[in-house]
Amino acid sequence: MSGVRPLAAAVAVGVLVADQVTKAIVDAAMVPGQVIPLLPFCALAYVRNTGAAFGMFAAVPAALRLPAFLAITAIALAALVSFLRQTPADRPWVVAALGAVLGGAAGNLVCRVRYGEVIDFVDLHWGGLHWPAFNVADSAITIGVAIVLLAGVRDRPA
Repeated sequence: MSGVRPLAAAVAVGVLVADQVTKAIVDAAMVPGQVIPLLPFCALAYVRNTGAAFGMFAAVPAALRLPAFLAITAIALAALVSFLRQTPADRPWVVAALGAVLGGAAGNLVCRVRYGEVIDFVDLHWGGLHWPAFNVADSAITIGVAIVLLAGVRDRPA
């Protein structure tokens, strides 16, 4: 990651490490399908996601799905690094947000390479309604993208 701002690199590494540590803990302490209630609206639920966001494309054969996901992730990482290099240094929130997205994408990429699928474990629910399970990487990507979008809207000329 030479040439990438130290702040973005630090955030990316922090997200990647947190993501991999939490996934390793879940993988070691739980069995797939196991659910541990934490709060009335949140549980730990060990899920192996073979698809993309929200399980999309999970039914596609692995011989097609995995290479496609790896290629898409590689392209996205390259685009993010390019965008990061063009981001002014006086926008540390955007730089950090891009680092979070990079770290999250890398975290899920590591899982896809290691297991052919992604470990998810956070289950938010209300009554019978469940948000699809997610992980630290997914959270970092979502928060990072939201910050970048909000910064773009805020900085747009009137």
